Amino acid sequence: MFNGLEMNLGNLPLYSRAKTRSISPENPTGEKGKGAMSEPGPHSHARDMGRGWKCRPAIKFQPGETTTIADIAGPGAIQSMWFGGHTGRWMILRIYWDGQDAPSVECPISDFHALPWLMNGQMEKLDERHSVNSWPVAVNPNKALNNFWVMPFRKHCKVTVQNISHNEHCLYYQINYTLTSVPDDALYFHAQFRRVNPVPQGEVYTILDGVRGRGHYVGTVLGVGVNLGGWWGEGEIKFFIDGDGEFPTICGTGTEDYFGGSYDWEIENKYFTYSTPFLGMHQVLTPNGTYRSQHRHAMYRWHVMDPVRFEQNLRVTIQLLKITSDGRFMPASHDFCSVAFWYQTLPASQFPKLPDKDYLEIF
Repeated sequence: MFNGLEMNLGNLPLYSRAKTRSISPENPTGEKGKGAMSEPGPHSHARDMGRGWKCRPAIKFQPGETTTIADIAGPGAIQSMWFGGHTGRWMILRIYWDGQDAPSVECPISDFHALPWLMNGQMEKLDERHSVNSWPVAVNPNKALNNFWVMPFRKHCKVTVQNISHNEHCLYYQINYTLTSVPDDALYFHAQFRRVNPVPQGEVYTILDGVRGRGHYVGTVLGVGVNLGGWWGEGEIKFFIDGDGEFPTICGTGTEDYFGGSYDWEIENKYFTYSTPFLGMHQVLTPNGTYRSQHRHAMYRWHVMDPVRFEQNLRVTIQLLKITSDGRFMPASHDFCSVAFWYQTLPASQFPKLPDKDYLEIF
């Protein structure tokens, strides 16, 4: 019988015995019949309405506080998540599968949703420069972050959020999941954030390394803060699969090429943005003009239709190359940050230590 996973238009008519549940501040446990039970406080917007009338739509995070926002006994799968409010670089999302001590997801909420340049958890409005219109991730007006990654688990799922800032932050969220059987060949979802600012000239930037086990790579978010003028994106992305040495199995032809663009994304001396189901270069901040310094780019590439499969290990890197006025390639040194998305067997390897608040800060 259909287990309610792997949803698409073709199987929507199929009956399933899977149980639909949802966790939010209005139902923090996701239990059946346990939503909207909070009492309004004396300063609540619902103080004149009473119980059941939007008494707890969000929770507050004190500086440094980590809160478990989902604790679910399996088997089952997360099917979508929504976040609003303070969702910037200083709110850290972590997800743990089946009792693992180390997280399989560790990432600022904004970067997880392809917004590497969302400023430090502020409540600024997101305009058209921030919107994402892709299949697994959607960013919509105003400050609404959505993802539809399918995340199966067999025994247990724990989702936490940590506020690493010095200020109180408020977070709205909803985690929609199903309780159902999970196939034996289902893998566990992973996402890892990295940042190097600046990448030393002549070195490559590592998007992912240290992966051990079987699985497949499914996506990349890349943020680039350009410190110098000129075109910066000649660097090739490389996938080193199952013991590759000096040379990779997969080598791209350039940064904009990997993200589905071409020729600098430039028409008439202007960058053009796009957001499509599987790839985009959706954000450009150019305070000094197209090829002058201090501009920023945000990109995503989802390998939904073409996952990169590995049986033992995987390493992913990208070069930093600029092009000179006389047409030569030269190493560059810029602010690079990324999120790698993949599925694999457990246990996962220990992630590198997440950078601290000062290193994560966007100026």
